[in-house]
Amino acid sequence: MIQRIQTFFLVIVALLAGVLPFVLYIWIDAEGARIFAGNELWISIAFYVSAALALISIFLYKNRQNQFVLNRLNIILNLFLLGFFVYRSLSLSGENVISEKGIGMLIPVFSIVFLVLANRAIKKDEDLVKSVDRLR
Repeated sequence: MIQRIQTFFLVIVALLAGVLPFVLYIWIDAEGARIFAGNELWISIAFYVSAALALISIFLYKNRQNQFVLNRLNIILNLFLLGFFVYRSLSLSGENVISEKGIGMLIPVFSIVFLVLANRAIKKDEDLVKSVDRLR
């Protein structure tokens, strides 16, 4: 059952979280240096954990409830990451640390959208299985 639509969404999340933060910069500091996820250890760990959760969730297709819960945990992780990016970019005054926000700050937003779409598809599959079991 790897060919389901939620697998496609989860592969997109894995690529978004596993590859793009290390290609697209997250912000530019006051000196003009581009800061990638690889420059900050815990940010890169958070992105790697998000990608790993998406990949693990792909192979839990036989247990849809665990897949659903794992995606929820991934959504929470991405919300924390997004909250940190917003806090870091808005709370610092002037040109102290962040000079310009990069496109990499939007990666958690896109990940959350695709995780919600995957959860919606998983829920649809679960409802279909329950309705077929009811008929038997």
